[in-house]
Amino acid sequence: MKIPIYPQFVSAGGFESPADDYLEDTLSLDELLIQHPAATYMVWAKGHCQEAIGIFDGDLLLVDRALRPRHGDVVVALLDGELTCKVLDLKQNRLLATSPNQMAIEIPDELDVCIEGVIPFSIRAHRGWPCLL
Repeated sequence: MKIPIYPQFVSAGGFESPADDYLEDTLSLDELLIQHPAATYMVWAKGHCQEAIGIFDGDLLLVDRALRPRHGDVVVALLDGELTCKVLDLKQNRLLATSPNQMAIEIPDELDVCIEGVIPFSIRAHRGWPCLL
């Protein structure tokens, strides 16, 4: 589905000129957000350990399994049988939460860790998710 997109940015502090109200194009959110459809899935974020990077409890996370994880990426990792959302620190071989209440998780060779995919985008509902109401 393609929806209208307008050529200006919306200021959080006020309104733009009505003269700018013309349609630029249409945009498909699928095309914008999903680079590898066959390798992409979505999960709900739970918890507060990544709020410093803008991921909040209840956000929808897009996970792309085709992206090669890079240093600093937000990833979904399978850690001893549980999925977790962390920042990947390849320089020190660890997974990071941005909450000061959580310690880094070192990734020694004997620890069973699998990077399930990279999170290129997260989506936040400002009015609640219709499917969950």
